[in-house]
Amino acid sequence: MTGSSWTTIAMIGIALFGIGKVQGFDEGWIAGAIISGAYFGDKISPLSDTTVLASSVTGTPLFQHIKYMMITTVPSMAVTLVIFLVAGFMYETTPLFEIGEFTDSLSKTYNISLWLLLVPAIMAALIIKRIPPVITLFLSAMAAGVAAIIFQPELLHQIAGSTTKNIASIFKGVMMTFYDSTHIETGNAILNELAATRGMSGMMNTIWLIICAMCFGGSMTASGMLASITSVFIRFVKGTTGLVSSTVASGLFLNVCTADQYLSIILTGDMFRNVYSQKGYKNCLLSRTIEDGVTVTSPLIPWNTCGMTQATVLGVSTFAYLPYCFFNLISPLMSILVATTVKRVNKS
Repeated sequence: MTGSSWTTIAMIGIALFGIGKVQGFDEGWIAGAIISGAYFGDKISPLSDTTVLASSVTGTPLFQHIKYMMITTVPSMAVTLVIFLVAGFMYETTPLFEIGEFTDSLSKTYNISLWLLLVPAIMAALIIKRIPPVITLFLSAMAAGVAAIIFQPELLHQIAGSTTKNIASIFKGVMMTFYDSTHIETGNAILNELAATRGMSGMMNTIWLIICAMCFGGSMTASGMLASITSVFIRFVKGTTGLVSSTVASGLFLNVCTADQYLSIILTGDMFRNVYSQKGYKNCLLSRTIEDGVTVTSPLIPWNTCGMTQATVLGVSTFAYLPYCFFNLISPLMSILVATTVKRVNKS
């Protein structure tokens, strides 16, 4: 619905992560499940920026690209769901505390109301209407601030650390929720940790790393070094399997070197577009392979913008959740397997 794995993980992912922690599941398993689901939705959504970019770079109509992706994406997700289903029955957990105790602490601390669902509803409406991201984020943040003032004034006073309850204290509390770390006392240490936030200031280290990574990737691209290195993959093109395998390997290599999925998508598309055309393959085969090899593998690389962001948002290191991101690990392999076995849909 949102078309963004980052938005999904930062919204519902955080809530699901908290639920999983309370139930006693390992952080790696929880993060792997969340990331797998988020990137599945990201790939098949017409609102996704990476989906639109992959189709545009290869000259493939958007919905044809999505339809063609289903051939590899649905089986990959089906295998992933089976793995998590089996693991769910076999995994022994020790709940950190009773769910009743958890919900009781929440109800005593927060004013929980169905009206609060208006905030994500507003954000969803703005996304569906394709409002520019900056405007969407700003309006959504403002709506959340207004909701906090109406429903959680006591908590805003607590966040502001003010002994005087007035408008200035509420305003300070709202602004602190935007830019600073917040800690709310719920009477339960575990819930305190789950409810704590870091605000914009908590993301600064990640933002600096992203800027540095993009500058490095841009320099490597502009200098022609990456084009020279990745051209090696084209030499191994022999038939459909070799072509798809080379595309996946090249996309993964670029993800590692450029540290940015957008650069990797563009470079992989530019490098292989003529090769696919000359050999009589459909553009949608290239666009699908790019998504399978680039988009879903980006959160598995610690220094990639996606890997850094997801690790920071969920508070789990990339190497801790990597083994459990089954959808992200299976997709590149499924792309090669399908290209090998389903030949009738590959040629133009």
